[in-house]
Amino acid sequence: MEKRKLGWKELPDADSIEAGTSAEFKTGDWRSQRPVFHKENCIHCLTCWVVCPDAAIIVEDGKVTGYDYDHCKGCGICANECPVNKGKGKDDVSKRPIIMEDEKKFQK
Repeated sequence: MEKRKLGWKELPDADSIEAGTSAEFKTGDWRSQRPVFHKENCIHCLTCWVVCPDAAIIVEDGKVTGYDYDHCKGCGICANECPVNKGKGKDDVSKRPIIMEDEKKFQK
């Protein structure tokens, strides 16, 4: 029998909960912006992966392949720290590998 996951209303008040529980909850659904990845502009330096506080950057075989939007909070740290965004993409948005866009654009 599968263990039932607690909803936020069922969590204990003023108490600590077991470690690692954020993996059990989709915490990215309240963001106002989301990073949109353009792999053709990425140099795969993995700076975004290192600085992401939510471990929401998906890397396969040493290359960024996308985002885990179930956990990405849309903070924009990845876009702010990207060396391509700071360099040649600074003045030319079309060259940026990570572009922050309004979440409303993606809602149905």
